[in-house]
Amino acid sequence: MDTVSLAKRRYTTKAYDASRCIPQATLDALLEQLRHSPSSVNSQPWHFVVVGSDEGKARLAKSTDADYAYNSPKLRDASHVIVFCARTTMTEAHLDAVLAQEATDGRFRDEQARAAQNNSRRHYVDLHRHDLKDIQHWMEKQTYLALGTALLGAAAYGLDATPMEGFDSKRLDAELGLRERGLTSVVMLCLGYHGEADFNAGLSKSRLPAEQVFTFL
Repeated sequence: MDTVSLAKRRYTTKAYDASRCIPQATLDALLEQLRHSPSSVNSQPWHFVVVGSDEGKARLAKSTDADYAYNSPKLRDASHVIVFCARTTMTEAHLDAVLAQEATDGRFRDEQARAAQNNSRRHYVDLHRHDLKDIQHWMEKQTYLALGTALLGAAAYGLDATPMEGFDSKRLDAELGLRERGLTSVVMLCLGYHGEADFNAGLSKSRLPAEQVFTFL
């Protein structure tokens, strides 16, 4: 797969064809790729709310209709929307669940390896929790790694996509009951197929030249 061509081809879609729906097999494959996103020390401090019904998308649009109305049509017309959520706290239960899953998946050759992984992950969690005091920001950064995985995956499956920060996260959290689940919305991703009103589809892509963005030592 030519990932450079995918990166050059993908762009932020500004309008969707509401009549087109992502095939279930394609959606399932993208979600499986998303589930395998990288995260620091495999912490996986995220949860993804997948919305495909008109009713569900209307609920999401409650977070944009007031102050970010320009984003509401994207939410309503996209085939699917994924709400990327970060944990509000790194709980013992989550750390234990990740470790148990790693053991089930055969990550440890012995108990010593299991203990080493557990200690390493907890070291970084405690570093951000107690010393750097940026645990929430750290978990949100891991969630953005997942967003990057989803964007490249969407391009690979021929899907158009729009990463979206323009929404009222407090309103969305309340609408979906996220805080009660120990989660908070960070970014949304619209997915589907662009419509005729998508002016961005015909524009050339623009990035700073290589000599300005790379330093070689």
